[in-house]
Amino acid sequence: MLGLNSANKCPQIPEGFVLLRSEDISVRKINRLLSRCNQDTHQPRKLELALKNSDFYLTLLQKTSKDLVGFVRVTSDKGLNANLWDLVAEPGYQQEKYMSIVVFKAIEIIRRELPGCSISVAAPLISLNPLKANGFLLDPNGIKTMGFRL
Repeated sequence: MLGLNSANKCPQIPEGFVLLRSEDISVRKINRLLSRCNQDTHQPRKLELALKNSDFYLTLLQKTSKDLVGFVRVTSDKGLNANLWDLVAEPGYQQEKYMSIVVFKAIEIIRRELPGCSISVAAPLISLNPLKANGFLLDPNGIKTMGFRL
């Protein structure tokens, strides 16, 4: 479990890329990126429902090819908590940068539209550096989480 500590400066979106908010995206593209990052994929219907019920999601796309290189979705109870889910970025030398871009923008939106919410994310190990760079603390105040897998 990671908790947010402080604000930081937004990483520059590389030329030839675009960051979109809650724009239609193929669940196949999301699952493909999750799979390339060795993360669990989702049943298409369940993922479509998750996107529909999310407060928002961000996609980082390569403009010319429309390839998905970064993704995160956000849910909130609109009062106390906001959660980042399915945080992934294309593996390779730019992975941390892509992850930092979607995380920073998600935090910026949450702070503006859901003020007062604490922000948490259950994240893969590869995302720890970008999350820490964006002000997250590992297990703040000794908070530990557990997950249940069906």
